[in-house]
Amino acid sequence: YGLEATLIPVLSFEFISLESLFEKLSHPECYGGLVFTSPRALEAIKICLKENSKSEAWSKSLKQRWSTKPAYVVGEATASLVEEIGLTPQGEKSGNAEKLAEFICSREKPNSSSLLFPCGALKREVLPTVLREKGIPLETLTVYQTTQHSHLQESLSSYFSQQGIPASIVFFSPSGVKFCLQHIQKLCGDFINHVK
Repeated sequence: YGLEATLIPVLSFEFISLESLFEKLSHPECYGGLVFTSPRALEAIKICLKENSKSEAWSKSLKQRWSTKPAYVVGEATASLVEEIGLTPQGEKSGNAEKLAEFICSREKPNSSSLLFPCGALKREVLPTVLREKGIPLETLTVYQTTQHSHLQESLSSYFSQQGIPASIVFFSPSGVKFCLQHIQKLCGDFINHVK
């Protein structure tokens, strides 16, 4: 279409509570299954499993014990990461948290074992709320938080000095807007109204 796009990374993800995550993963008998609504939650698990002793525990017995339980996922990207750690995803066609919650409710019984939900600090409350209303226990554990990319200001300034004011700007997340908008307004000055 004759448009030129420049991608500027806006977000970084910081992984937290990984010891606690592995502790929970070490006790599949306490849970009815797993819930993943973002690829980052699986990156957290992969970081956990990089340590030799943990990787060994996973491949020797934990993976097999978790594989008897459902691993609910919200989309294809997350599903393929679930497969990489050796589990079989379910619900990947759901596409969003609301639909995944309905899918889980159609398969889980109220008051069964908790589902373990490793998630980000900014997770939406849709899925936990729907499951709570249906009496399906969910144990959430925050395993990553979203922060501003360390080179964001630098990247924006460099773009504006080389390319000038862009015709349009596209955002992919509320955090992206939160971290960028101020810088962009400063760099555009009075021309901000000309930017789509």
